[in-house]
Amino acid sequence: MKKRFLLIMLLFTCFTMVAEEKKFTTSDGVELYVKVEGNGTPLLYLHGGPGSGSYWFEEFFGKFMEEHFTIVYLDQRGVGRSKSPADGNFSMDRMALDFEELREFLGYESWLTLGHSFGGLLQMGYAERYPEAHKGMLMINCTLNISQTCCESWFPKAAEFVGESYDSCETDSMTVMERMGYFGNKLRENEVFWKMAYKDPKNEVVMNKTYEGIPNWNYDFGNAAMSNPEFWVDFKHLTDKMEMPVLFFYGSEDWMIGPDHYKDVNFPKMLLWESKVGHIPFLEAKDDLGKALISYKERFNF
Repeated sequence: MKKRFLLIMLLFTCFTMVAEEKKFTTSDGVELYVKVEGNGTPLLYLHGGPGSGSYWFEEFFGKFMEEHFTIVYLDQRGVGRSKSPADGNFSMDRMALDFEELREFLGYESWLTLGHSFGGLLQMGYAERYPEAHKGMLMINCTLNISQTCCESWFPKAAEFVGESYDSCETDSMTVMERMGYFGNKLRENEVFWKMAYKDPKNEVVMNKTYEGIPNWNYDFGNAAMSNPEFWVDFKHLTDKMEMPVLFFYGSEDWMIGPDHYKDVNFPKMLLWESKVGHIPFLEAKDDLGKALISYKERFNF
């Protein structure tokens, strides 16, 4: 009876260790919010934004993910429930080192990463510096080149939605950052920003509500990232050099990234998956995204 009780307690302890919120401190003293939950191959979620945090991904799609993977939800430095560096260091080297230190802290020999949107840039920066840490990469509606995303999709589509014409970045009198701000304001003034990312305007409201439940949201990384030239690098040229298996899932109606952004993405081991969705498949294309993830998992034995 005693042995049976001890076995039950051991199993209970193992289970509860899987679902746990943690505070992880990096080597430069930044406290990061981390939550580990689920079963299977460990997977680090790299949110986009920049600065969107991991909460909404957990809220909308966590249940499915946790059935198939051990999910590491992370709010990156300067985001959400995490703290900011005293020296303002948001470099690609430091971001990648955060991920690598977290992997070592959690005791994983290697893991998968899942990036969304801007998170694709962080995935590429991390994989370039620490390829041995990666079992594979799941890229969901990711940009690998922000300039291309802006010039070939974001700006022309935003112009269409607000009733203006747009020629090209080459002939633009504004810088890319200035033009992004201009169209962002115009889209909001005309109450059509939702068209850039969603099929249904109600889902933009649903997304925005997820931020209301977390007080004192940290926006520091979001405010700093876009002025860092390291994040404007074209990472597509690295794709043919990366040997880990990749799922590249993209939306044919995702104007935030561009429906043609998959072109010139040349990972040697790649499952390319087109979905008729906008920018947030975790909310608006759960079934199709689920099929893609299971297909990737089965094809590459995760």
